[in-house]
Amino acid sequence: MTFQGSALGWLGAPMRWVRRLYDWTLHWAETPYGVPALFLVAFAEASFFPIPPDVILLALTLGTPRRAPRFVAVCTAGSVLGAVLGWWLGLGLWASMGVSAACPQFEGGGWLFDHIPGFHCGAFETVQRLYHDNAAMALFTAAFTPIPFKVFTVAAGVFGIPLATLVGASLAGRFARFALIGGLIYFFGARVRDFIERRFELLTVAFTVLLVGGFVAIKYLL
Repeated sequence: MTFQGSALGWLGAPMRWVRRLYDWTLHWAETPYGVPALFLVAFAEASFFPIPPDVILLALTLGTPRRAPRFVAVCTAGSVLGAVLGWWLGLGLWASMGVSAACPQFEGGGWLFDHIPGFHCGAFETVQRLYHDNAAMALFTAAFTPIPFKVFTVAAGVFGIPLATLVGASLAGRFARFALIGGLIYFFGARVRDFIERRFELLTVAFTVLLVGGFVAIKYLL
């Protein structure tokens, strides 16, 4: 796929990187390790990995629609367990990651701030305020929407959110999200994947807009 000469050409390099990572993630669905890969990507995405498990869930469900409930369950379980890992990182390892020069006020998490997309000072400040107002709703919203879930799971440990709140809200939000994907496949089938493949650039931009807009929206609505 090329971005030369398109209206989105200025985003060419970042999109090519995202596209390569997307294709690498998706190819696991075409191997005998599709279900374990679904679990592992869902687990990793909830704490540090940038590509959501939805892409493998889509591919597996398209291949075997009748097994959609199993795929949704595996994806949900992996994501919730990954959320627990993120919470533990924030609770137990935050200070050992060093202090970021850009965000010294958080007294830790330097490696995450410096290397993992989505982790930045503004995001953490927003999440801190949201947790102060309504932690369960903030976690549910992050679990269901394109907002980077890993930021919320790690921050839950940093800011002392109870594990039961994290697990309950994550389970509800992630199950609702993945079940919705299963339903889309049931009703629309291969057209969903074709749409993603043909409009990947625009969807990447839209995802980014939703991600940024999501932080703004939850700041004022929760």
